[in-house]
Parts: sequence; structure tokens; C-alpha cells
Amino acid sequence: MKITRRAVLSYGAAGMTMAAVSRAFGQSFPFSPNQRYPDPDVLILDPDFAEYRIFSATIEQLGSGMRWAEGPAYSRQEGALLLSDIPNNRIMKYDEADDSFSVFRESVNFSNGNVFDSEGRLITCEHSVTRRVVRTEKDGSQTVLADQYQGRKLNAPNDVVVKSDGSVWFTDPVFGINGNYEGEQAEPEQETTNVYRIDPDGSLTAAITDLVNPNGLAFSPDESKLYVVEWKGTPHRSIWSYDVAADGSLSNKVKLIDAADFAGLDGFKVDRDGNLWCGYGSNGALRDEPEQVDGRNIFTLKGKPEDLDGVMVFNPDGKPIGFIRLPERCANLAFGGPQGNRLYMAASHSLYALYVNTRGAV
Repeated sequence: MKITRRAVLSYGAAGMTMAAVSRAFGQSFPFSPNQRYPDPDVLILDPDFAEYRIFSATIEQLGSGMRWAEGPAYSRQEGALLLSDIPNNRIMKYDEADDSFSVFRESVNFSNGNVFDSEGRLITCEHSVTRRVVRTEKDGSQTVLADQYQGRKLNAPNDVVVKSDGSVWFTDPVFGINGNYEGEQAEPEQETTNVYRIDPDGSLTAAITDLVNPNGLAFSPDESKLYVVEWKGTPHRSIWSYDVAADGSLSNKVKLIDAADFAGLDGFKVDRDGNLWCGYGSNGALRDEPEQVDGRNIFTLKGKPEDLDGVMVFNPDGKPIGFIRLPERCANLAFGGPQGNRLYMAASHSLYALYVNTRGAV
């Protein structure tokens, strides 16, 4: 892939080649697409997934050299994907027109989740330092949508979605203030880790208050259901389903997915058929007893990363139907491309993509 040196769109920051990105900020991994069709790393776990796999499409690596890739968001107007490189405190950009991968914006308060609203404005979760949700206007200025609740600072805004009525929904766990790697350590001021709704009039409501560190979230295609990852779910990470009323209130909490294979459910997106495409990888849980490894007693992982790293696809009933195997843990993803059928996957140090036979629900 040819990477060109180019100017960044905002704030006058100079563009960087992928090689420069790698040397300065993180590891870069070589990647060769599979030569054979169909791609053996696109796994059909249930016959229903066969219609979504394109026979002659393979997984591609579009950029590398990040420390922890997150929050991908696709702009149809720009034909580009933005994603956060959280520990390096910057937002990256992949441009479809010239296949380039560069720094879009720096010093972004350790931004995490991103989304574009119906007007093409970027909404970003700054999950440390400022601990707020901001919108970048067309003129480049920023509007703060939320930075406190009931007079106290938010925890660490994480992931964000926009509903068709213009309301903005985001999760607020404590990851960005837990330490000094993905932000600056600080004490949480909120008593709970909530899911919030910002109404078009600017009012802020705590829509969910009983999840421990909510993470990724998405609506069903008809927006009648809201799905939310509970990062500290017991005994495993889970995705909960809620019914959404016309006024935005939620009811009928049901566990839709339980990651019983010790996977780290993270960010996810829903396609037009209601399937959930979920970032996947080991959740880091250790076995209760050590095992012998090269003559030493080692507490090993309960789930093997090489078996879990990638994207797990669940049908609307929560049944796993497909798996996209990646060489790195996938944290989040987004549908994009001119036809909306290119799946972008933010996976640890790299950005990957795969054409699929579906589109995102929104």
C-alpha cells in the first residue's frame, strides 16, 4: 500500500507517513492479505452468515503504528475514516481517495469514541483531562455538549451514538481516569457509571445508572432497542438490550449476549438486518491456578487471544453466526465506504478493513 505525505485537515498539524507514525508512537506490524478466496479468516459459524461474506474479498491492513486504536467513525462527505489513538492523544485519518493514513488532530484530551451526526459534524468523547463530549462545527470551532452531571464532572466519556431524532447517547465508565496511560489519573466524581442521553434541546439525562462501566452502545435498525456492553459484567462481559420508548426512556432490561468464552466485548455496530458486529479479544482474566510453562508456574489467560482476537458477529437473538479473525485484538469498528459495505476495524496497533455483503443500520 502506498502511503503519501499529506497535510492534515485541521489545526495545521503536519501529515505523517505510516513509517514515521510507527517509529514515533507505536509498534507497526506487517500484514499480507490471504491469497486464496474465500478468505480463510472470515469464518462461518452458522449458515446464516454465509450471505454476508463476499467470496472474493479479503481482510486488508490500512495503517499501523498506533498504541491503542479506538473509536472509528466514517464520514461520507469526506470519504474518510477517523479513529482515536488514545495513549498517543491524537485522532488518525484514513483517506479512501489516496489510501493515505495520517494524523488528523493532536492534543485531543485522550479522545475515545467518535461519531458523525446527520449534518456531518464530528462528535467526540474526550475521555480524560476535560472529560466531556464535544462537537466540531463546520467552521472548526467546538461546542461542548456535556461535561458534567448534577454539578459534578463526568467520569470518562467512552463511546457515542446519535439517534435519528438528534439525541446523542454516550457511555461514561472510568477507564480514562483509572491511570496515566490512556489519560490522567483522577478521582471519579459521579457515584455511578452511567449511560447518558443529550436531547436536542441540550438537556442531559442519566438513562441507565445500574451498569458497571458501560462501554460500547448501538441502536437496533428501527431504534426500538438500545444495546449496551457492560464491561464489568458478572461473571462475564455482557451486552444488555433495552426497549426504547418514544420519549427516550428505557425499559425491559434483558441480557442479550454473555461472553462466556472470556472475551473482551468492546465497541460494536449493528447492520441493517439487526446483526451485532462486535470488537472481540481476550478480557485478560487469569486462571485460578497456575500451570507449568517452560518449567515455571504461570497464571495463564482463561481465553486465548489467538482464538478470540477479531470481530464476532451475533444475530438479533444473540447467537454467534460469524467470526472475522484478526492478528490483533479489535476494540471497535464502523461501516463505511461509498456503498456503506466496508467494515473498518480498529484493532490495537492497526486499522483493518473488509468488504461485506451488508451495510450499517444508520
